[in-house]
Amino acid sequence: MFSEELQKIDWGETTSLIASKTDADVRRALSKEHLDVNDFMALISPAAEPHLETMAQLSYKYTRERFGNTMSMFVPLYITNSCTNSCVYCGFHVSNPMKRTILTEEEIVNEYKAIKKLAPFENLLLVTGENPAKAGVPYIARALDLAKPYFSNLKIEVMPLSAEEYRELTHHGMNGVICFQETYHKANYNIYHPRGMKSKFDWRVNGFDRMGQAGVHSIGMGVLLGLEKEWRTDITMMAYHLRYLQKHYWKTKYSFNFPRMRPSENGGFQPNVVVNDRELAQVTFATRIFDHDVDISYSTRESASFRDNMARLGVTTMSAESKTEPGGYFSYPQTLEQFHVSDERTAKEVTKALKGIGIEPVWKDWDQSFDLMKPCV
Repeated sequence: MFSEELQKIDWGETTSLIASKTDADVRRALSKEHLDVNDFMALISPAAEPHLETMAQLSYKYTRERFGNTMSMFVPLYITNSCTNSCVYCGFHVSNPMKRTILTEEEIVNEYKAIKKLAPFENLLLVTGENPAKAGVPYIARALDLAKPYFSNLKIEVMPLSAEEYRELTHHGMNGVICFQETYHKANYNIYHPRGMKSKFDWRVNGFDRMGQAGVHSIGMGVLLGLEKEWRTDITMMAYHLRYLQKHYWKTKYSFNFPRMRPSENGGFQPNVVVNDRELAQVTFATRIFDHDVDISYSTRESASFRDNMARLGVTTMSAESKTEPGGYFSYPQTLEQFHVSDERTAKEVTKALKGIGIEPVWKDWDQSFDLMKPCV
């Protein structure tokens, strides 16, 4: 299990190692075809900032070689905001006095129909809060069954499950799982997650092993940038985790997500650091240079202009016209959002913008749509 491997990697030493990287370390990493985690640390370090243009060019090159001039499009659907966790940064916090919604089967189908009217989405991400008693595996399985007539590729972002439960959901059409570790800093993890199942660090971090053991086709990883001041260290831990998973579950596809915390407007939990656009771009380029095959996903948390700029330089998956409240597409459009959406364009507007820069939106999963892949020109 990765929790055992993580014990061998010291947080403080890793932080110091990143800070100690030199210009020579960066140049050495940029000259290599195949990088290790030590090289990755050089590319995300402050020493690499003067090389951002070179990194962007390399990231562009590797992205086009592997993914062509395409962008895989997906849409998230929150089917419940009922949650038993106390994550201090989340709008679904169990103590937050808000109306809790668990969509009925009829409401779920209405959401599916409404989404299909927005664009020809085939990649659906089902999202829930963490309330296994009221919206557990049977509820998720039923939502997957109901989705199959409308979508060809189904992923979930739910509470960590057992290997048997993941395997069961694959029989209901689930093709992938996304799980945000939030932070790999075990000592601080419980500060942000004081109660609920999410407070169990090892259970969460080892969830990726259980996905691999269950034969899940696609696994998405992510840390919440800004939760830890040493955000570069968090991303390095995720790089270690990726290499571990690739070694043990080599048939699986992997994706990286880089959600950024924004300062709260209502006096709520504030990020320990705000990662700016230039820093996020650097991390994106470094990730693509580090691993040419990993899928890099940007959600509508990011602004329209930033997503457009990054669409050719490393990002390979995007959401569009996202609603982050349960039933937001049809049933309950005014429910409290989990987080604020920055890119508020319609799916058609996002499509037009991508095509305007030479990127072809792909609505099906890449494995089902390689005939749509276009060579780099």
